[in-house]
Amino acid sequence: MIELVSAERCIACDKCVKVCPTNVFDRGPDGVPLLSRREDCQTCFQCEANCPVDALFVAPVTHPLPDDRAVRDERHLDRTGLLGSYRRHIGWGHGRTPGALRAVGPRLPAPDGRPPAPPITS
Repeated sequence: MIELVSAERCIACDKCVKVCPTNVFDRGPDGVPLLSRREDCQTCFQCEANCPVDALFVAPVTHPLPDDRAVRDERHLDRTGLLGSYRRHIGWGHGRTPGALRAVGPRLPAPDGRPPAPPITS
């Protein structure tokens, strides 16, 4: 569930608005997206994944959390590394290693029946 849009970090690029499949955002008067329909969020993480400045936090739950939660405290999210953490985890963004290059696959047998090869890694 989308919990925070950082007005401090946001560059008003509208990427989150454009990729949201359920249209949870409205453009605010200052260009920063507003969470207008949080209850429609499908927790798909597309907004957080596509934010070029890690200005969004999506909690891995499918319902809004109570208002008194730390998930809406921007300083806490920044300090704990949660702000933009999904995008960082999948390796999107300049200077990050894409998640697919860090993936480890199962041991596969060699085509000629030899013992399994070492795990596939980047």
